[in-house]
Amino acid sequence: MKTEGFWILAIFLCFAVIEALRGSFLHKRGQTRDDALVELIGSPVLLLVTQPLILLVAWLGMAWAFPDHAGALAALPVIAQVALLLIFDDMAQYWWHRASHSFPWLYNLHRAHHSGEYMSVRIVFRNNVFYYLTMPSLWFSGALIYLGLGAVYVPYVVIKQLVIIAAHSDVPWDRPLYRIRWLSPLMWLVERTISTPSTHSAHHGKHLSDGVTHYKGNFGNLLFLWDVLFGTAKITRRYPAEIGIENLPPITAAEQLAWPLFRSEATRQT
Repeated sequence: MKTEGFWILAIFLCFAVIEALRGSFLHKRGQTRDDALVELIGSPVLLLVTQPLILLVAWLGMAWAFPDHAGALAALPVIAQVALLLIFDDMAQYWWHRASHSFPWLYNLHRAHHSGEYMSVRIVFRNNVFYYLTMPSLWFSGALIYLGLGAVYVPYVVIKQLVIIAAHSDVPWDRPLYRIRWLSPLMWLVERTISTPSTHSAHHGKHLSDGVTHYKGNFGNLLFLWDVLFGTAKITRRYPAEIGIENLPPITAAEQLAWPLFRSEATRQT
């Protein structure tokens, strides 16, 4: 396992332990047997197969197409390299995530992520096994690593996963900070810059009528700033009462993991 893999695993385990100490890691309200199956299959497939494979194939493709450009951007200032990763990885993922809630066939690939009726680190990497193969940001990242951004990519992706894991966890780390009056200006900036449990749980909310849920927005992964800039942000500093998918029937674990190989009436037309 590479350096970033150890750090990401450590971050994941820390939040998992905190959830377990709160009595809510393995016993989520509304969970089903299918949830455990989807998470036990989908997450390892991404981490151990899909992501490393995409980065490798993208790197090899660049080496074949541009053999003289390996490391061409390595001399750029670190801030410029970070900016490239934010644009071609994080912003690209924002638009792909947004598209996944706009086009039915893409939502079928992403639906597993929202089928769990709870927030938890368990759902961070929960998706259809084909979903990440279609994600442009991973392919762009592989290309940028070939061009020389590998050294910066390691801390970048660790920080990104820290924010994403913390935002999906049912540990509301932002809630006590909102109550401290002198931190209000700082929290105003934080919640408009990165994803937080409050803003991201709103994206996973089940009922638009609750005044908090915003599943047609709050798409940001590392940066919530993209939602602010592109008009999809909703900030309430509250949390939805229920998590899940509104007005759609449940689908099987097989369909969550491997649509379109498995289809039910709910998705047969897409």
